[in-house]
Amino acid sequence: MSDRGYQGPQRMPSRRQQLGFLAAVVGMFMAILDIQIVASSLNEIQAGVSASRDEISWVQTSYLIAEIVMIPLAGTLARIFSTRAVFVFSCAGFTLASIGCAMASSIGELVVLRAIQGFMGGAMIPLTQAVSFTIFPRARMGSVQAVIGLVATLAPSIGPTLGGYITEHLSWHWLFLINVIPGVLVCIGVWTLLDIDRGDRRVLVRLDVIGLIMMAVFLGTLEFVLEEGHDDDWFSSRLIASMAIVCGISGVLFVWRVFSTDYPIIDLRLFRDRDFAIGIVVIFVLGIALYGLVYLMPLFFGGVRGYSSLQIGEVMFVTGATMFVAAPLIGWFGDMFSHRTLILFGLAMVAIGTLLNVNLTDQSGFHEFFWPQVIRGIGFITCMIPASRITLGHLTPEQVGQGAGMFSVMRNLGGAMGLALIDTTLSYREQYHWQQLIPAINEGRDAVVEALAQYQQQFEGMVADPQAAAIQMIADRVIQQANVLAFNDLFLWLGMIYLLILPLALLVRRSRG
Repeated sequence: MSDRGYQGPQRMPSRRQQLGFLAAVVGMFMAILDIQIVASSLNEIQAGVSASRDEISWVQTSYLIAEIVMIPLAGTLARIFSTRAVFVFSCAGFTLASIGCAMASSIGELVVLRAIQGFMGGAMIPLTQAVSFTIFPRARMGSVQAVIGLVATLAPSIGPTLGGYITEHLSWHWLFLINVIPGVLVCIGVWTLLDIDRGDRRVLVRLDVIGLIMMAVFLGTLEFVLEEGHDDDWFSSRLIASMAIVCGISGVLFVWRVFSTDYPIIDLRLFRDRDFAIGIVVIFVLGIALYGLVYLMPLFFGGVRGYSSLQIGEVMFVTGATMFVAAPLIGWFGDMFSHRTLILFGLAMVAIGTLLNVNLTDQSGFHEFFWPQVIRGIGFITCMIPASRITLGHLTPEQVGQGAGMFSVMRNLGGAMGLALIDTTLSYREQYHWQQLIPAINEGRDAVVEALAQYQQQFEGMVADPQAAAIQMIADRVIQQANVLAFNDLFLWLGMIYLLILPLALLVRRSRG
């Protein structure tokens, strides 16, 4: 259980350690960025490795599954081999796997190398968070967590934008090759500047291998079901149903193992601390919006407005730019207001920014999304900083690695669950609105007759059957409107989630930054 009396170091770290921490932050940025950097370039990658439509989705899925298995394991590995050794090994493996991904000539090779890339890079995310609470005094944690929060929110936000730009001006291979030089510099920087602890080989002797296997199976199958469920029509697929059963059984066995062994691989007893538990819930819900909106907005602009990847990136850049500007200010304010106040304000801003997009039309574009993105961006970064502080701020050095791992896992699981819900809900609501709209399209209405006549006249001499083409045009318009209404439903429901979670922030203890 966390010790609320532990206040961490009292002095600022040396300049060497601060530079080493910045190197670690760059490594964390690369690991999170690579989750989404391929999102807008899957068509080009599919053509480059001769993959089918079903196969290409594994370029993202394999990375996510492997990464989410490594994240909670990183803290234990750091205790065994030292933070510096595990981080450098992780970064080196991530960099080499990135080179392999760029050189892959088949979808099989690329999927395996993406899994290695995700697994090796996964350790850099929680270890960077753990290092921040290990070397910096709590009095300066507002500014430090502003940097961490900016990386955690900015990287997935700009990932599709950066990926689309690179692919359009270079090639998809450079999505992975851009990791090489930063990866080498991070390895050198962390190894030479961030020697902050020593490994304890005794931890290896009592490592709970059975618990580790159960955890890996549970998290891996859970991520698989969430990522692939919608495409395979959920439990109508025998594979998805089987994986869900394995996930449920392994999850129960993992929890049983945690509470029945003296040295669990993950200490779930940390949830006895109220602030820790609330911080985990907040970051889970933030993950839903953070990854969900990054996924939802390109769907709208690509499917409804027909924007290119570069145009979509230009619109979505607003969120990233807002967080970049707001992070230093929020870090400063974080030391002036209570964590409860900041979380309440941040959740409210995310809710308001999301609800402002519930009245979209098929003509909505940059201007309709500008202020909602600004408001959401401020909300994201305002929530992220105090959430990490109430979750990890009172943990002892032995606990902070595991706490950081759980913090990162729950953010990723929130994103995976958000994407699964968005995919499924969007499909169902589009069908619902189609069924509601289609009865209004009949030849007894003057507006329909006029539209059909207008379209038929446009197609005269262009197609063999102008009437059929006109009817298809009407049907396409109905589908588009049903699609827009479905997007409005999703923005409404996402906004309501954040309004409903607001009372939870009132349970946070009134501690100041």
